[in-house]
Amino acid sequence: MTEFLIANLAPIMFACLILLLLVGFPVAFALAANGVLFGLIGIELGLFTPVLFQALPQRVFGIMTNDTLLAIPFFTFMGLILDRSGMAEDLLETIGQLFGPIRGGLAVAVILVGALLGAVTGVVSASVISMGLISLPIMLRYGYDRKLASGVIAASGTLTQVIPPSMVLIVLADQLGRSVGDMYRGAMLPGLLLTSLYVVYVMLLAMFRPGDVPALPPEARRFREANGASGNLSLLVLLAISTAAALIYARLELVGRATDEKIVLSLLVGGALAWVLALLNKWFKLGLLSSIAERVTFVLIPPLGLIFLVLGTIFLGIATPTEGGAMGAVGALLMAWGRRSLSLSLLRQSMTVTTKITCFVVFILVGSTVFGLTFRGVSGDLWVEHLLTNLPGGQIGFLIAVNVIMFFLAFFLDFFELAFILVPLLGPVADKLGIDLVWFGVLLAVNMQTSFMHPPFGFALFYLRSVAPNKDYKDRVTGKMIKKVETRQIYWGSVPFIAIQLIMVALVIMYPRMVTHYKDGQPNVDPNTVKIDMGAPIYGDSPGAYPGGTTP
Repeated sequence: MTEFLIANLAPIMFACLILLLLVGFPVAFALAANGVLFGLIGIELGLFTPVLFQALPQRVFGIMTNDTLLAIPFFTFMGLILDRSGMAEDLLETIGQLFGPIRGGLAVAVILVGALLGAVTGVVSASVISMGLISLPIMLRYGYDRKLASGVIAASGTLTQVIPPSMVLIVLADQLGRSVGDMYRGAMLPGLLLTSLYVVYVMLLAMFRPGDVPALPPEARRFREANGASGNLSLLVLLAISTAAALIYARLELVGRATDEKIVLSLLVGGALAWVLALLNKWFKLGLLSSIAERVTFVLIPPLGLIFLVLGTIFLGIATPTEGGAMGAVGALLMAWGRRSLSLSLLRQSMTVTTKITCFVVFILVGSTVFGLTFRGVSGDLWVEHLLTNLPGGQIGFLIAVNVIMFFLAFFLDFFELAFILVPLLGPVADKLGIDLVWFGVLLAVNMQTSFMHPPFGFALFYLRSVAPNKDYKDRVTGKMIKKVETRQIYWGSVPFIAIQLIMVALVIMYPRMVTHYKDGQPNVDPNTVKIDMGAPIYGDSPGAYPGGTTP
């Protein structure tokens, strides 16, 4: 029996952890309890000495001093302030009025607003609840299919997990030992492509099942000119002018810059020009822009400016992700103040929720540190490595196995649990197989996004269920009785979007360049060719010397 325990303590430890999680034991305490219990067993079996646990205080202290993790409370606070300031409501109303006249327009508006909220909040609960409260009653009022309406709201809310600045990407970067900025750059294109796939799905429904996605009736279109015109031509002209200015600036001033820098600076120039033109039209009453053009400009440009303040400064190398998060929090406070919605109550609520979420993350990380220390002490990392490196198919076999495991575990575990338990075990194996860890992290982020959509434990589905009508009600605008949204309709509505997310996982595997473009402009240094001259001064005087005494 003793020999069996010595040979199989690592898989027994892992199985015990999964069992505790499945019965509902709190994650942080399940991790720590497993680490301590099996640590004592390992000491008793002679696998290691009690000295191993002397490394634990230093590891926990390392968590407390980790600057990267500071970005989590900053981005959480930013998202909560923006959610409670009414920005989401204005965005949904404006974009809904803009796309509402076409079939599926309301669903497209929800997807685009979900992507935009993902880039300025990074909080799934805030996005799903906001869109559920605001857009779901409108979609039900005008005859949208309940399954589609539920699915599109839940799926759009989960875009916050793959579009920077996402907490998932911060945690994955920390667990994989990679730069958060590189993770953000790598995730940008997959996030935008996933948003586009959602839109394409809605447009296909509009073509083949138009009754499920009706257009807004004329009486529901609020922003119209005095002569009855929609005003969209004015908006298209303003968009064309701003786009032309951005392209000209990129061609003349941004030659030789990295692709992400060109996109960020070009968008900044185009957006600033549109804002200035709209302000001049409003102040001097020029009458050159329609009401919908002014409305779209004044509603869209501030969050886009906040995106530049956060992501733009990170991509340009002006700020670290932690500093970008701090600036984003300040920007969110300024936006709330400008909207006259900043209050002491708002600050208290946002800071309370931010503290709870941050403590939740840190306690899980401390628990995973205790678990990881013991797991490595019983050679669990070697067990995982041998298990995964011996799979047939090499890299592809490893990636398929990992994604299948992640997908099915996401039925029971959320992304924090997956990130803190599995990623530290999978990362070294992926690195040994020659897989780029930033690309691997983005791939896992896209996969773990499904954890919010899985019946029966998908958190996005729970958030939507909490705000969706659970009984028939009388619509305040039309006066008609609207049927309730059933739980099974919410679950079935998520299935097509889970399929789209899995398609996105396959696309990231098939076309890694959509992630690895983050390397553009970075110097290619082979670590095997770097030599260290131990006799060189720390800051060499010669032109070829580098800090630390390294020379190429």
